[in-house]
Amino acid sequence: MACYGYPWPEILNCDKFPIDHGLCISSISDEASASRRMPRASCRDCELEESSSTKEILDTFCANDFSIKIKILKKNLTLPTLFDFDMDSRLEVLKHGPLIKTEILPKLQQWLDLDATCVHNIMRGTHAGVYIISGQVQDNRIVVNKAFSWQKKNKNLQSAVRKWKTHRCRS
Repeated sequence: MACYGYPWPEILNCDKFPIDHGLCISSISDEASASRRMPRASCRDCELEESSSTKEILDTFCANDFSIKIKILKKNLTLPTLFDFDMDSRLEVLKHGPLIKTEILPKLQQWLDLDATCVHNIMRGTHAGVYIISGQVQDNRIVVNKAFSWQKKNKNLQSAVRKWKTHRCRS
């Protein structure tokens, strides 16, 4: 709700209910870990990009902190309004930027969990797909700025990924 400018309704505040009512989910953080902030969604309703030229794609990779080839899968849920996504653990990291190798998978899963609207828009109604995502690392979480669908017919994207291994970004 905060992503769309709406505060949490006071009537739904769990402090207003009896302790043993079973309606509220307890907080994941307790008093001891209250100083550790929970990550927030980026609130970006990103869309799938149409890759135009190899140069523009390489410029996108240069302008962002990370670029990763990822397979995303939509989980089957009973409610049609809920989105839950998973990813294949085999990734192709084109550029890792400030991300440490061991934190890439957890950060991507965090993005899948927190930015479901963004992921849903990227997937465009499909149940699975391979994508090149690029973005920034902000406040210990990733924010995806660009996403390209990985398809064999997209020669410019394939060319950019091949050229990336030897490409030098301009400062």
